[in-house]
Amino acid sequence: MRLGVLDVGSNTVHLLVVDAHPGARPLPAHSHKAELRLAELLDGDGAIGPEGVERLVTVVQEALQAAEDKGVEDVLPFATSAVREAANADDVLARVAEETGVRLQVLSGADEARLTFLAARRWYGWSAGKLLVLDIGGGSLEIAYGIDEDPDAAVSLPLGAGRLTASWLPGDPPDPADVRALRRHVRAEIARTVGDFSRHGAPDHVVATSKTFKQLARIAGAARSGDGLYVQRQLTRKALEEWVPKLAAMPVADRAGLPGVSEARAGQLLAGALVAEGAMDLFGVEELEICPWALREGVILRRLDHLPA
Repeated sequence: MRLGVLDVGSNTVHLLVVDAHPGARPLPAHSHKAELRLAELLDGDGAIGPEGVERLVTVVQEALQAAEDKGVEDVLPFATSAVREAANADDVLARVAEETGVRLQVLSGADEARLTFLAARRWYGWSAGKLLVLDIGGGSLEIAYGIDEDPDAAVSLPLGAGRLTASWLPGDPPDPADVRALRRHVRAEIARTVGDFSRHGAPDHVVATSKTFKQLARIAGAARSGDGLYVQRQLTRKALEEWVPKLAAMPVADRAGLPGVSEARAGQLLAGALVAEGAMDLFGVEELEICPWALREGVILRRLDHLPA
């Protein structure tokens, strides 16, 4: 069957269309994206304003049209941290349902971490042993660890690249004092969770998902996305530590000129790098591998698990 997963994230609304059936890997057939940056559209009370709601309704309608055009039989719609944490989340969800007919399932942070972990586990298989999975989104950081398909530990922290950029890094380039303050904040938040993971023992394999990690790996010398899913891509802590001060000194326009960095995400890259560096340092990770599958694939895989063989 042809499935569509509609991901209303903190940065983008992304429809991923796949051809799938139980027991087979989902094959990507089409991708439709719209930059929305919901995490940056919250007002002083933490609510998504009228303009943001209107834009959300419009892009959901466009995604539904794209799904129809591509022959999608079933759409799996969900929303993550930006909608989950909005002060007017219930009103936003009701408006989207009324205008589009789509009832967004709001995933908890723990659910995000578990589904992303499932995708990584299926990608690497049982031979990868104990996995530690890191995922930096626009609104949150997810961390999960385990040896089975359901992780033994999973947390979500409010350390998304978009959220932190809007709250902590107003300058272009940012003030060094702001960068230091954000670095301290990020590491204090992550450090609170390390003990929950370390009691399970050291991971056999550390992987990362998300656009942020992919871009950081690319500027550090990893292969281009055009080289395909099956090319192995790594990111070392040493390379990341060398790039953080360079990114901090660059205006956004210069970051957008780096290999693999999109103009839309360039402004968030420094905050994302600080989170990645802090996580790798505090968890004692010298090198990690970039996983091509993430939350959307996890949602699809879980749906396929519930279909009759």
